[in-house]
Amino acid sequence: MKKRGLTNINLPQVPKSVPRTYIPHAFTRQELERFFNACDNIKPRRGTLSVIQRIILPVFFRLLYSSGMRTTEAILLEREDVNLENGVISIKRGKGYDQHFVVLHDTMLSLMRIYDGKISELIPNRRIFFPTPDDKPHNPAWVTYHFRVLWQGCNKLHATPYELRHNYAIENINSWIHQGFAIHDKLLALSKSMGHKQIESTLAYYSLTPAISDIMEFDDIEMYESLIQGTDEEKD
Repeated sequence: MKKRGLTNINLPQVPKSVPRTYIPHAFTRQELERFFNACDNIKPRRGTLSVIQRIILPVFFRLLYSSGMRTTEAILLEREDVNLENGVISIKRGKGYDQHFVVLHDTMLSLMRIYDGKISELIPNRRIFFPTPDDKPHNPAWVTYHFRVLWQGCNKLHATPYELRHNYAIENINSWIHQGFAIHDKLLALSKSMGHKQIESTLAYYSLTPAISDIMEFDDIEMYESLIQGTDEEKD
């Protein structure tokens, strides 16, 4: 409107973005083992809600860990989104409006099938995959609360449920050393699976991956040299 001469209002200056300095928690195998053991041994309490949570939580957090899904994507999953025949999850209610797909590991698919049978006995013909007793999605605070209670009960360092997504990306990148096809293909597959619109979002995880320069130099010297040159140019 100001460019068209329709107003004399002075627009406020847009504040400059400040780079985030937060470093996600690096899970150890021992921490994860203690956490999932706590998920599997939640103390039984009376009431339908308690029974449902004891069934849902071990599977829900294992899904986040093994798939890299965002917490909001997992809680909004509907039963029709999860194909328990071929193990493909269709994420329609993720960040933004782009649909993407996640392929479950065979062990996770087996666990999801068992879970689906048990929860269906309590909530027949449900719509939500991880439902409340009245077949509605849990809110994000529910995820944060139960993760904190279970995590703090067996581990000392701070962590959040979203960091399971970070861990998924880093573990995948770490596993690429000495494997067959090029890093470019693996990176693209990881980016699509995690629902990133731009591959630059996935590249950010390289800075969090230990010894990534060794992995890249060994597996793909051309990509390694290209990135190193790009870094030098930015410094100049």
